[in-house]
Amino acid sequence: MLPGGLYSVQGPLLYWCAELLLQRGWRVIAVEWAPEVSVSAEPRSHVEAELGAVTAASGSPDLVVAKSLGSHALPWTIRQGVPGVWLTPVLTDPAVHDALARAGSSHLAIGGTVDPMWAPAATLTTRAGMETIDGADHSILIPFDWEGSMRAQRALMTVIAAHVDGAR
Repeated sequence: MLPGGLYSVQGPLLYWCAELLLQRGWRVIAVEWAPEVSVSAEPRSHVEAELGAVTAASGSPDLVVAKSLGSHALPWTIRQGVPGVWLTPVLTDPAVHDALARAGSSHLAIGGTVDPMWAPAATLTTRAGMETIDGADHSILIPFDWEGSMRAQRALMTVIAAHVDGAR
């Protein structure tokens, strides 16, 4: 589990993903970023270094679930052949965008129509699964609509469950 810059693994999207994986028998390792990673001009090197440390300690992951800042792991997962679930990936970053363009069906990317970091998804050609949540922002929340936000996140978890079940 790779968090966002200001979105920890206790945030609802990652919390429910962890619960889903644990209930399906997966081992879950949650990463926390050092404060400098969130403000780094080159976050990919920090994210990949953390993945290297986790891999050295625990072996290669079977799946990476990442939110925002954690999506800088996308190029690494493509190189390593590791599937991923990408929650609000930073598609405005060329390396993340290009990696998702090369991704296969073992990857799922999710974003919202009012998230500027997701905007490039509209023209992205990829074999990865792509889910766009109408009216959702970078936290997959629908501004000023908590009920709609909860419905959207519940539906999203169903999509993630189906994807994860197919990843095994």
